[in-house]
Amino acid sequence: MRNTMKKNRFKKAWLNEHLHDPFVKLAQKENFRSRAVYKLKEIDEANKLIRPGQMIVDLGSAPGAWSQYLGRKLAGEDGSIRGKVIALDLLPMEPVDGVQFIQGDFREAATLAQLEAALHGARVDVVLSDMAPNLSGIASADAARIEHLADLSLDFAQNWLKADGALLIKSFHTGYFSQIVNRFKLQFKTVKTIKPKASRDRSAEVFILGLQPKSTAESTI
Repeated sequence: MRNTMKKNRFKKAWLNEHLHDPFVKLAQKENFRSRAVYKLKEIDEANKLIRPGQMIVDLGSAPGAWSQYLGRKLAGEDGSIRGKVIALDLLPMEPVDGVQFIQGDFREAATLAQLEAALHGARVDVVLSDMAPNLSGIASADAARIEHLADLSLDFAQNWLKADGALLIKSFHTGYFSQIVNRFKLQFKTVKTIKPKASRDRSAEVFILGLQPKSTAESTI
């Protein structure tokens, strides 16, 4: 009974916070699918990541707010997309104009092969990852899952990013966070850790941005 009461209080508090959240209200007003779009928007505006004509990969894209933002940023005056966005998620996602969607598990070789085939050999300007694992509540296991997703994103970026490309991933302050940042530093000339205003204070999430991939020779120094 006590556990049920605690859960009900938590749900009520979360719902109250959600309904009064300014980013939720803004997302509804601007017709975005989730408040998460304002995390990307803040990072993009500060670092000038997204420009028309780019090839962009959006990992962990559902429900699609980031893909919506990308589509709008790449749209020309006539509304047509200048560039290409490929979105991928384990969950289904409602269509977004101008965005190619692949449903699959990024951890599986078959899904990665499908994504790479969709690139048709083209190099990528920006890789975005809002992927997060299902958390078990066991700190060591959850940290390992978070690190694994980060490693997969870094591997993909290493193989496909242009020389002036960028990788942005969502991570969390866990036992492996410093290792993830260190790998970014090995792989990119500039690395930033960012806590956007739209990221709730109580959340352990933090975004890691890598700019300008190092050459093989530079990454071994």
